[in-house]
Amino acid sequence: MLGRRGHMASERMADGEATGPPDSPPAPQPAAESEDQLPPLPPPRPLDAIDRDILQMLQADGRASIRSVAERVHVSRANAYARINRLIEDGVIRGFGARVNHERAGQGTAAYITLKIVQDSWRTVRAQLRDLPGAAHIALVSGDFDVLLLVHSPDNQALRELVLTRLQAIPEVLSTRTLLVFEETELDPGP
Repeated sequence: MLGRRGHMASERMADGEATGPPDSPPAPQPAAESEDQLPPLPPPRPLDAIDRDILQMLQADGRASIRSVAERVHVSRANAYARINRLIEDGVIRGFGARVNHERAGQGTAAYITLKIVQDSWRTVRAQLRDLPGAAHIALVSGDFDVLLLVHSPDNQALRELVLTRLQAIPEVLSTRTLLVFEETELDPGP
């Protein structure tokens, strides 16, 4: 994954060749800064049809080469490369990663957990939730609760431990409610 202002995920994108895993692991990335500490992004630029096509293609296959992106959107490789870099620099593309089958990766239990938190404690709570094992998504929401957290864990015992020991030990968390996920379907980007 990249930071908000990181560089392309691999040299494969630069040379437009290989789409498989690189022969050697990528160089380590510096520790990610928190969103609150990063300099502001430039004002958003409007996306045209080619930008939207590039985004859709990279969402479907983040390992696509520059050559294949350029061919599919009918621009030169240099133009495709420049557009992808601009989308990264503008913060439109936040990173490249793998879509994981959590069950096959030993994280077969999933749950949405709702939290009521102390007013004005969002940043403090968010920082602690990021450190939870298996935390996949954190959202500040409106309604009957304040935070919606998606977690993946190896089993119900690990989930129970996470909720009763880790979450409820956070002083700013007033209450939790756990909604066990019976089945998940990850939506792929449309054609």
